[in-house]
Amino acid sequence: MADQPLSFKSFLATDTPTEALDFSQRRARGRVMKKNKAKIAMGRRRAAKKTASVEVLKKRARKGAVNDLFKKFSKGKSRGEMPAARRAEIEKRISKMSSKVAVMTRKKLPQIRSLEKQRKMGKK
Repeated sequence: MADQPLSFKSFLATDTPTEALDFSQRRARGRVMKKNKAKIAMGRRRAAKKTASVEVLKKRARKGAVNDLFKKFSKGKSRGEMPAARRAEIEKRISKMSSKVAVMTRKKLPQIRSLEKQRKMGKK
């Protein structure tokens, strides 16, 4: 993957990676994202106008649950102020806790729904 250039469409088409990116892959992906930042921003603006679907709400709830676990394991430190090796270690630990993440996601879903309702009410 590192030897061939990564296009934006192929980047979006790939499923979530099962293993962490190495340094050169991370740099290549960074270049692709920088090149396509205007397209990504436009998509984000369009998506913000619409009401989020159930799948999107579930994805947000899952992300919140993972972030809560990350915060717990990192003792409150953010991802940015943590070395890459420690961050990868915590993310690996969280990936083994899929059942706990699923339970936390289910509990978080009503909060996420109400936040989405508030967001849409604020626009009107």
